[in-house]
Amino acid sequence: MSVTKLSFPYGESIQWLSPDKIDQLPKSPLTNWLMSNESLTQKLRSHCVEFEVVVLGEGNLAPFNGEFPSQSQAWAREVLLCLDGIPWVFARTLIPGSLLQQKESDFLTLGTRPLGELLFSSDEFSPGKIEIAHFTPCHKLANLMTSLKQNVEQELWGRRRYFSYNGEELIVSETFLPAARRLIEEM
Repeated sequence: MSVTKLSFPYGESIQWLSPDKIDQLPKSPLTNWLMSNESLTQKLRSHCVEFEVVVLGEGNLAPFNGEFPSQSQAWAREVLLCLDGIPWVFARTLIPGSLLQQKESDFLTLGTRPLGELLFSSDEFSPGKIEIAHFTPCHKLANLMTSLKQNVEQELWGRRRYFSYNGEELIVSETFLPAARRLIEEM
């Protein structure tokens, strides 16, 4: 995999909508993955022998326009979730500075451990609403997909989930890459 931290962040400004505002969800098992209330990490692990988190980058930055309206700065972490060596999901997490200060040792020491383990391992974090996006990748995400040898022309589906901790919210967005969609549809 030829990805570098020099290109971080890879994410892009995406319009996320409540599922009831989406004209048509995909007519495939992918809808179940998008709408699942369980840990995506656990769901992914159940479909592979080797699960790997590839950290693309993390750091303090300004969220994209409309991405996290209540925050002018946030800690961003972007990763690939890979199953048996194949990148399935591009994930982008945004954590406000005040929450990062409260849980700094948990977030800043994740390394290649999945964030889902932290979020679903205790009752400290409360999962909230899910939003859905359907889009064609633009510049940086398209370049990432090209470097992963995945189809840049294929439209992508993703979900964004809110988690709360002591009145603070963090956002986790998960975009299913073309390889994942193909394999999910074959299940």
